[in-house]
Amino acid sequence: MTIFTLLFLIAIGVFIWQCGKKLSLIRLAKPEDRFDNLPLRLWDMLLYAFGQKRVVARPFGINHFVIFWSFVVLLIANGSFILEGLIPGFRLGEVLPPALYHPLVFAFDIVSLLALGAIILSFARRIIFKPDYLDSAYVHARSFEAFLILSFIGLLMVAYFGLNGVKIALGLEPSAFMPVSSVAAGILAATGDSLPAWGAFFWWLHALVLLAFICFLPMSKHMHILTAIPNCFFQNLGSTSTQRREEFAPGNRYGAEQVTDFTWKDLFDSFSCTECGRCQDACPANATGKSLNPRQMVHSLKTNLLANAAALKAGEPPRVPLIGAEGEGTNTEETIWACTTCGACLQACPVMIEHPSKLVAMRRYLVEMKAQFPEELLNLFENMEQRSNPWGIAPSERAKWTSLMEVKPFEAGKTEYLLYVGCAGSFDSRVKQVTLNLAAILDAAGVSWGILGKDEKCCGDSLRRLGNEYIFDRMAKENVAMFQERGVAKVITMCPHCFTTLKNDYRQFGIELEVIHHAELIQQLLASGRLKMNQQVSSLGKVIFHDSCYLGRHNDVYEAPRQVVATATGTAPVEFDRAGEESFCCGAGGGRMWMEEQSGTRINLNRVTEALAKNPDTICVACPYCMTMFEDGLKDKQAAQTKVRDIAEVVAEGILPVR
Repeated sequence: MTIFTLLFLIAIGVFIWQCGKKLSLIRLAKPEDRFDNLPLRLWDMLLYAFGQKRVVARPFGINHFVIFWSFVVLLIANGSFILEGLIPGFRLGEVLPPALYHPLVFAFDIVSLLALGAIILSFARRIIFKPDYLDSAYVHARSFEAFLILSFIGLLMVAYFGLNGVKIALGLEPSAFMPVSSVAAGILAATGDSLPAWGAFFWWLHALVLLAFICFLPMSKHMHILTAIPNCFFQNLGSTSTQRREEFAPGNRYGAEQVTDFTWKDLFDSFSCTECGRCQDACPANATGKSLNPRQMVHSLKTNLLANAAALKAGEPPRVPLIGAEGEGTNTEETIWACTTCGACLQACPVMIEHPSKLVAMRRYLVEMKAQFPEELLNLFENMEQRSNPWGIAPSERAKWTSLMEVKPFEAGKTEYLLYVGCAGSFDSRVKQVTLNLAAILDAAGVSWGILGKDEKCCGDSLRRLGNEYIFDRMAKENVAMFQERGVAKVITMCPHCFTTLKNDYRQFGIELEVIHHAELIQQLLASGRLKMNQQVSSLGKVIFHDSCYLGRHNDVYEAPRQVVATATGTAPVEFDRAGEESFCCGAGGGRMWMEEQSGTRINLNRVTEALAKNPDTICVACPYCMTMFEDGLKDKQAAQTKVRDIAEVVAEGILPVR
């Protein structure tokens, strides 16, 4: 017992030292408040960490669910084992009454068997039927560490059954309540006088493996066992698309040049990553051969932090750059600019890691501190700054589309809704058709609406996601001031990017608007009877619906556009194989609308290919960016027989106002 006590104290000392060594580095990062709304945080922690909601969303996640809850249940068994080693004569069966002890050991026995089975399946998955996404450049499913951890857990289960089998054979444990261990007892009973020796062997096997696991845990990726649960507690409770605001002042540094420029939550994310590869599997950039791998990016933060720990603590420049040439712990500029901020990685992550905000932070450093960005963005930034639209068209042209119909300006106190047309709806010749159709729908339903005309400015979505926070900040302040001056309270948008920016981002600038996307509004008008179909639209043929990332994943609007299509056509739209929360990006988000794809295959072609596999006549969208990307993709695929329509165009074809 003295030897075990000494080894236990050493193991606990190593555990505390290693945890403190790593977690203390988080204090080097920027502060961030993640302690608001504690009841909701506790609920989310229970749902995502203990309930494993996202883990079990995939079939093999059930295996992890079994391992996780086996650990939770067996904490009691292992606690009892440690007490037996520290306190001579201690035995849980003598402390607890039989009515409690017998069900408990029965649970231990069954859970241990389930855990052993889950570990065997985990071995098989890595060796026999390994999915591609389990591997990345610096993380491998068949690594020594992965097999060592699985071996530790498996050996703990074997030692448990062996030790209790000996105890049952010696009459020290109730065989009736330990069915699996009783089988082991039957096998071990054949050893006769060797039973005590076998008991000592299994006891020390269990002890040494358990203590080795305690020592190794904080040194490995399995430190996520300690950090994943609190990471779920500290998750972002706001919109997943919104970025952190910056305060501009002389002498300030912007974005993330080195790892300590991130917030403590960003660094805590890096220790919480389970390296499961789900974000990698969901990422459209990774799927189309780009250098971006969201798992690898998070891994690079942890690697960079640990590699630079000594220098950062001493106040010295980091030795390993955060942004630079390819290497472990470093992100290339190509990687940083590849992100579409679609949020697929966020949606897939079981432990609520926030990937896009980290990439945007690095973009901010490149844009605001280095003026270093892809060449095609120079015109975009200049056009936005000078004329408040991506194309640099004169603001007086914003309302040119109104020449085809009578449109009233927004008047405070008289007009209920501001129709925020957006840049695409004002200037893009194809999207202007959507604007006209939406205007006709609003008039047909008797909605009180108006526009700002030439006074409307870009919302700044692309600027913020591209890292040009300075111009976005100025633009947002100007828009908020104008909305407040004009008395704007309710806003209709056609573009999900305008929708999320006005609804979520502008809250950081002191205004809370009631923003509704046209998909939601049209659905409400149809459901209430204010808008009725004159006829079902049959000219579209077979319709497939594509989810915009910024409408669906970032704002949870999935059903409204589908209901609109179903009402207008009389048939629910066909679904992509990847739909709803698992929808695949069109490739235009995160400012990628204004950039060329220099590596891999084009994201929009991947999505168009998926659509054409369903043989649709019409691809229905609810986003001008998606419309552009699909139409370009269909041209490249020479699939002119398939058309792209916005839901407003579909409804406008068959509307009848209520009289």
